[in-house]
Amino acid sequence: MEISIGIMAYNEESNIGQLLQNIKDQKLNKVSIKEIIIVSSGSIDNTNKIVKDISKKYKKVILIKEKERKGKAKAINLFLEKASSKILVLCSADIKLWENTIEQLCLPFLDNNIGIVGARPIPTNSKDCFIGYTVHLLWFLHHEIAKKNPKFGELIAFRNLFEKIENTAVDEEYIAMRVIKENNFNPGYACDAIIYNKGPETIKDFIGQRRRIYAGHNDLQDNSGYEVPTMKKLNILSALIRNYNLFNIKTSHWLFGAACLEMYCRILGWYDLNIKNKKHFIWDVAGSTKFNK
Repeated sequence: MEISIGIMAYNEESNIGQLLQNIKDQKLNKVSIKEIIIVSSGSIDNTNKIVKDISKKYKKVILIKEKERKGKAKAINLFLEKASSKILVLCSADIKLWENTIEQLCLPFLDNNIGIVGARPIPTNSKDCFIGYTVHLLWFLHHEIAKKNPKFGELIAFRNLFEKIENTAVDEEYIAMRVIKENNFNPGYACDAIIYNKGPETIKDFIGQRRRIYAGHNDLQDNSGYEVPTMKKLNILSALIRNYNLFNIKTSHWLFGAACLEMYCRILGWYDLNIKNKKHFIWDVAGSTKFNK
């Protein structure tokens, strides 16, 4: 199974080298990486230099530079234009991969009915503070929901079915909509395709990230009728009930606070979309979500 990997980068010097090393070190059996295409959009740090240096030794690495940052969807379109494999992998630039992640992510495509597959993010944040607890709770609930109703973000693989995507703040879920709704493929969730990411470490960054995502999900639903599984309150409530051990008396106040914070973010996201008509196609980077060098 031949794949093309796309990485959209903006000032990712702190992690891009490690990510490319993670990809190079992947244990592969049924999967073969044909090319790794990095689209660097307006980067002014050492991202381009790091990628260029790696490409001299690892010929599968291809760098495409955008002079200006035009939004992630625009960068993805450059990847779609260049990629030549039947299976495409879209990888966030600020994550770390387990050694078998890519293989586990792509194996579901042996089923010809599967059109898109999501990986399982595990945050590296400490659970010993409110915001770290909130990040772990959110990602855990997403995992529980995705086991029944796959959701997509951070790392996805999908069949090469279209040449471009429209502007969106939630590119992975937009791609899922195109694959599932327009091309009639089934979604998949590879819970063993583990990635490590760093969630927001400040309330400000958490709010900025969550309001943008909620506005994007609402915009996607308004324009296509496609509802992301984590948007459904019943799915969240069901996941909480199934995992009643989350209701620990020591963290009950954090659970209540996390629910209030998420609701506040959703209100802000609704306000952004419906009152300000702000769709977050180009968003502010949450600095605390980046790994340190």
